[in-house]
Amino acid sequence: MVLPLLIILLFAIIDGGRLLWEYNRAEKATQIGARMAVVTDVVSTGLRDNDYVGVDGLTPGQKIPATALGTIVCNVSGCTCTGACTGIGTGQNAAAFTNLVTRMKDIKSDIEPANVEVVYRGSGLGYAGDPTGVALSPLVTVRLKDLEFQPLTSLMLAEFTMPPSATTLTAEDSVGSLSN
Repeated sequence: MVLPLLIILLFAIIDGGRLLWEYNRAEKATQIGARMAVVTDVVSTGLRDNDYVGVDGLTPGQKIPATALGTIVCNVSGCTCTGACTGIGTGQNAAAFTNLVTRMKDIKSDIEPANVEVVYRGSGLGYAGDPTGVALSPLVTVRLKDLEFQPLTSLMLAEFTMPPSATTLTAEDSVGSLSN
């Protein structure tokens, strides 16, 4: 009589451990994705192409305030900008997005492009007209969402969507081709 309950308990413990393992892999994938997003090509071409000279009266060499950039969200469908987006187009570097997703899949293979979002927000770092690369160093957040978890047994849990995970870093040079 006790054996069925012990077996159910054993599978529940195994599934709980697997859930924590999968969530940890998702977190690590966002960390690797964020690191790649801050040191390699930016996904939003508007950030790469805007030198901020003339935006809100900025002249070359002036510090770019955090309020100069709204929120740019890039996903598999493209990029959208809300808030202060003067001079920022909504173009997407599809190759950079694909490279980012591919690198994240090295950590967690069931990630699909639809699960990934890259978000850029103003940080107050950067100088208008910077000739060395991207003028602005935004805060870059890489998010994973809508990942499904399938338990080994459906006795205790049905398949469900895992909580989203995200990592935020400040952009570095955003012009490299490799990330550690």
